[in-house]
Amino acid sequence: MHVTRTTACRWMFAAVLVTALPYASAAQRLAGPNPSGPVPAPVNLDTTGLFVTKFVKVGDDVFMGGQPTERALRELRAQGVTTIVNLRAPDEMTGVKFDEVALVSELGMKYVYIPLRGTAEYPYTPSALTEFSAAMSAADGKILLHCASAARASQLWAAYLIQERGMQAATVVEQVRQVDLMMSTGRPGVKQALEEFLGREVPELKQHPRKP
Repeated sequence: MHVTRTTACRWMFAAVLVTALPYASAAQRLAGPNPSGPVPAPVNLDTTGLFVTKFVKVGDDVFMGGQPTERALRELRAQGVTTIVNLRAPDEMTGVKFDEVALVSELGMKYVYIPLRGTAEYPYTPSALTEFSAAMSAADGKILLHCASAARASQLWAAYLIQERGMQAATVVEQVRQVDLMMSTGRPGVKQALEEFLGREVPELKQHPRKP
């Protein structure tokens, strides 16, 4: 079979592209000791049978959501999730119909508990952000960050992106609003969990308020 120079070049280019694809995919890693690559916006996933409310994916190795079901934890483990970070206060967990800690242990995943409620007992503080940042760095696989509705989870994630990944606050705020639809529109006297995690105001929260 006669092969022209043009055809040979096309085949060579295709082979190089196919070979390079795995490396391009592996270049992005958000969890673990050496995060790399840009941080994409959250992508909404189907919650049916998996999460009580919101369920999103960020890149290839970070998931956020409300309360997961037993099925969700089993399926996420099968997809490579090795760390579960739960932000729900102890009294909230009493309504969950299965033992999340026991199941996580059974599945061989690491359980990180950072109870947050915005109260005197469970306040939103910079130390919570420090704990979560440590969990992100220590992760040896994919990670799930969850609360009850993904609101607390997404705002802690936002604080992490601003402080640890150096992202522009305006970009982060817009990403978070895709998850936390109840985020304040900058009303006077209302302080966001994001600001309390960072220990400072975030003016970008008030620059582009969401429409009701």
